[in-house]
Amino acid sequence: MKLGSKLTDLRNKKHLTQDQMAEILGVKRARYNSWENEIAKPDIEMLKKIAEYHKIKTDDLLDVQQNNNKNEIEIPAWATSKDIRDFKKMLEEDGEVMFDGVPMSETDRQRVMDVLTGLFWEAKQMNKRSKKTNTTDDAKN
Repeated sequence: MKLGSKLTDLRNKKHLTQDQMAEILGVKRARYNSWENEIAKPDIEMLKKIAEYHKIKTDDLLDVQQNNNKNEIEIPAWATSKDIRDFKKMLEEDGEVMFDGVPMSETDRQRVMDVLTGLFWEAKQMNKRSKKTNTTDDAKN
């Protein structure tokens, strides 16, 4: 089971909304939603806080995040070798990440990379759907 599904299950067992869970954790609902929807991943301190609230071991959440422990990126099954090449190229452009002219901490940098990773794969998938739609429309005309 993926981390997002695990978070959703834990929250639902307590009959909480995402808004309520976010408030308990001290984050905005949008951030919490991004964790449940696998767009981003909480940092280790937040995982500890989530585990503590649900009275489970942090390891139970970390086991769910198989790839996080190995610093590997989960690549969608539909990704082609070209998609993977493009993704690796994006990650290799590993300049200093700054916000408002100030270098970001490693934790914040990782959060940004997690969001970018999710956006990258979402954009690739949308692009593939768009190409299929255009091809189908062309064939009809």
